[in-house]
Amino acid sequence: MNAVADTTPLLQVRNVQTGYGALQVLWGVDLDVMPGETVLLLGANSAGKSTLLRSLIGLLPCWHGEISLAGERIERMPPDQRIRRGIAYMSELGVFPTLSIDENIALGGYFLPDAQVRKRKEQLFALFPDLAAKRRDAAGTLSGGQRKMLGIAKVLIAEPRLLLMDEPSSGLAPVFVKQVIEVLKTSIGTGTALLIAEQNVAFLELADRGYLIDHGKVRLSGTRAELQSSDAVRATYFGL
Repeated sequence: MNAVADTTPLLQVRNVQTGYGALQVLWGVDLDVMPGETVLLLGANSAGKSTLLRSLIGLLPCWHGEISLAGERIERMPPDQRIRRGIAYMSELGVFPTLSIDENIALGGYFLPDAQVRKRKEQLFALFPDLAAKRRDAAGTLSGGQRKMLGIAKVLIAEPRLLLMDEPSSGLAPVFVKQVIEVLKTSIGTGTALLIAEQNVAFLELADRGYLIDHGKVRLSGTRAELQSSDAVRATYFGL
């Protein structure tokens, strides 16, 4: 796990409330992510995990509360300004099927200088050799596991300070889930902090800490060991 020396949160979320239309989904969420830390946001379907990530990146308005990145309030900023400040977001889909692998990765660094995009692409193709061999092929021709790898490469090109990941295990067989976890381990220690929304407890092995969210509220928080030993996590949510 990461050694986190800085005591100032990179991401600070306080009393965030939001939803869709007249439907409120989040009811006062608080959480922190430290620089370089990996935090898991656990919960069942419809718990509010995806809603929180969309609010953090700016795809949903923050009705009430505060979101700060490195001490700067960002809850009223549009998504592009949040991205330029170092946040990256990987949705469940993650890629554009009709674009090539090369184009998808380049799209993740659209605001970077061309020379930097070219350099980062080659670094990422070295990390993902299966993608390098098919770099001119459409993303839609890839397997589910390969699409996840491409989604990860796409968000890593900009070397974000904070990476938000929505259900990276969605639609994957267990063997590909393990592969995604192994790839993410290579990202840990590069300085990028991760906030991963998941209902698959296998991702706990990546986490420094975690939060359990239910019905739009944080019900439990703690270290990886504390969550692994929690009866609420094991019995109520995952049947372990």
